[in-house]
Amino acid sequence: MMRQLIGGSTRRPARPALTELRLSAFASHRAAIHPLGPVTLFAGASGSGKSSALRAYEALARLGAGDDLATAFPDAADCVPERARPDAQGRRGFRIGCTVDGPAGPVHLDLAVQAEPRLRIVGERLTCRGRTLLATALRDPGRDAVQAEWHTAGATPVTRAPFPDDLLGTALLPLRVAGKTKGQLEVLAAAEQVVVALRSVFVCDPQPDLMRAPVPAGEGRLRRGCDNLAEVLHRTRTDCPRRHARLASVAGAGCAGTVTGVGVEELADGRVRAVLERAVAQAGAAYVRAGAGASPAMPRPTATPLGRLGDGELRYLALALVLLTGPGVLAMDQLAEVPDAMRTLTVLADGCDRGLDRRQLTELLGLATTICAGGHIRLVATVGESAAASAREMPGVSVVELRP
Repeated sequence: MMRQLIGGSTRRPARPALTELRLSAFASHRAAIHPLGPVTLFAGASGSGKSSALRAYEALARLGAGDDLATAFPDAADCVPERARPDAQGRRGFRIGCTVDGPAGPVHLDLAVQAEPRLRIVGERLTCRGRTLLATALRDPGRDAVQAEWHTAGATPVTRAPFPDDLLGTALLPLRVAGKTKGQLEVLAAAEQVVVALRSVFVCDPQPDLMRAPVPAGEGRLRRGCDNLAEVLHRTRTDCPRRHARLASVAGAGCAGTVTGVGVEELADGRVRAVLERAVAQAGAAYVRAGAGASPAMPRPTATPLGRLGDGELRYLALALVLLTGPGVLAMDQLAEVPDAMRTLTVLADGCDRGLDRRQLTELLGLATTICAGGHIRLVATVGESAAASAREMPGVSVVELRP
């Protein structure tokens, strides 16, 4: 795969990343084009379409990973614009797309999806530098296939073949294109750039109620709801001591008390429980007399189970851990065939500010801008209006304002 992405260059290539999300006709969105930076926050009042924007992004990611339409859009009927009128055959649908920047240049992917009366892709277009590299169209409504044609630039300028109407054609191209002609190599480079970017997505939705209980020790890959946070901390403490130590520092900035570390206790039944290590002053006299002066008593450590923390503290810790780790510690497609240097992890977090106070959100966004500036991680999230007001003042944060 990487031969086409590198394109024969000996220079280190740019990492593929989504730089634009297009919601031409999706839920409440109309003709919307949203640029995406290293840290992008969708903001707006309730009902403005913040969550549906992230839902579209996640659906594209699922399609890029090879999932079918029904898996990517379990609520496809809700994605159809409310005022969309069915045609003479009773068909209604929606249109979304994205732009992926990378070594092949800006590559545009656009999809037209029919949601009613049957879910299917009725049109897909992949373009780069003004050239259409792949186009599909529904020719026969009675068949479970679309007609696809892709750029060849050989003796035959275009190759045609049927593609399934419930899978992303772009993700199928690496299996269908031989890569023998210049045109085929161009198609492969563009398709693989899009697929790598779409597959490098982790959806993070911390659920504090599920994060409080001890969990069995396992492989330590953080799940979407972060319910196995203790299991992951058990792994990072040993495998990633520098990142684990940095998490402890970040925890001190966003959790109550004087935090000295984030630890893990191994219980007798084989489960593990995460704890927040805090320094607490000795009971009794607050000072120890030393001649004419006074000095504070030496603090003694105490361990607070994470189950005792507030919802905001738990969500803060989980989101910080995701930003500080990477694909190898997250329950996501590992893309073993793609070197880490050519991947950009994108974290999707709906309601990123939920339960967080202003201090926690500021610390979290500060961490995000620092880490995302390196180019190997990006954050796309939604926040409420009050959080957006603070975020607008932070350098490195792009706020996309949505209106109902």
